[in-house]
Amino acid sequence: MTGWQQVPFESIYAEPSRNGIYKSSEHHGTGAKIVNMGELFAHEFVGPQEMSRLAMTDQELEKSGLADGDLLFGRRSLVESGAGKCSLVVGISEPTTFESSIIRVRLDEERAVPLFYYYWLRSPAGRGRIRAIVSGTNVKGIRGSDLRNVPVPLPDQGEQANVAALLRTYDDLIENNRRRIQLLEESARLLYREWFDHLRFPGHEHVRVVDGVPEGWSRRTYSDVCEAIGGGTPSSAVSEYWEGDITWVTPSDITANDSLYLLDSSRKITEAGLKNSSAKMLPADAILMTSRASIGFFALANRPVCTNQGFITVVPKLDCSRYFLLFEMMSRVEEFRSRASGSTFKELSKGVFRELSVLWPGQALLAEHAIIIEPIIDQIQTLATMNSKLRVARDLLLPRLMSGELPV
Repeated sequence: MTGWQQVPFESIYAEPSRNGIYKSSEHHGTGAKIVNMGELFAHEFVGPQEMSRLAMTDQELEKSGLADGDLLFGRRSLVESGAGKCSLVVGISEPTTFESSIIRVRLDEERAVPLFYYYWLRSPAGRGRIRAIVSGTNVKGIRGSDLRNVPVPLPDQGEQANVAALLRTYDDLIENNRRRIQLLEESARLLYREWFDHLRFPGHEHVRVVDGVPEGWSRRTYSDVCEAIGGGTPSSAVSEYWEGDITWVTPSDITANDSLYLLDSSRKITEAGLKNSSAKMLPADAILMTSRASIGFFALANRPVCTNQGFITVVPKLDCSRYFLLFEMMSRVEEFRSRASGSTFKELSKGVFRELSVLWPGQALLAEHAIIIEPIIDQIQTLATMNSKLRVARDLLLPRLMSGELPV
């Protein structure tokens, strides 16, 4: 067992923690990048991503700017997992600030390696200590006054650096694969746009186009070309509905994913849970799209799955149309979001979705598109599987390194 000294978190701060900034809507749209809760949920390392912008004075940036090595914590969240969620600021290249639902902790780098503490906060011990300070009923949150008193380990800096470097090796490999996935996905999107938006498909020179419709194509609705299916949740109060072997998917399984490819989810349901709820078994060729609150995130099922109510799941009716439908839907996300309605949260209804029109290519072109796209999908699937295995290996190492069980 480790002999590491335990100290109050505040004792290794470089300065007091700070809550993020709030400004009214007229200040938004230009200026410094601003880290919102969306970035905190989506990224473990925050900095170079595209973000919203906020007009800031030099004095405000002096107080509420971000620098590499800052730790960001979710201060309040509608879901418990978001309260105290930690990301590390890495790769800042321009003025960047953070919103009022986030706490910034800046460590004294003469005593503390920020990357070590980021990993410690992801370990079971670190997560447990953060959970212990979460409070609230409808909105969960943590307070800076409680965070500063959380006991944290204080090994010497050399040991901190060695542990952090080993774990970062895994995350660097994951990030490299993620970038390769992005490039492959972008190539697939570009092919879709070239063929089906710009109508420069193979042989287009010899095809007549009348009113924007190439000969052999037709105008249809989604209800003509696919089944649009909702989901459901077995009662969490009935334990025998859970811990089965049927993959059950929630929107967070999709929004936190590296790519379009659903490898796994955190929960499984049983046959009894399926039969005694509105959940439906969806086939392995289904396309999952989040349709509630965070609308327009996608995954391809690679096995039969069930979803909760936060999805419209599309099952193609026509041969060779799965990948066309996927990229066609991805190209219309802003339209889907504009058609969502609801007071508590925005939702795209299945009824509205089914009646939207689709410009549908001929079957031969769909088949040709599928032949080109499928190897790209296979490469992405391989990389996504590698990332899943790297995460498992890293997460097995993490508690052993953070307990001192594995010396480095």
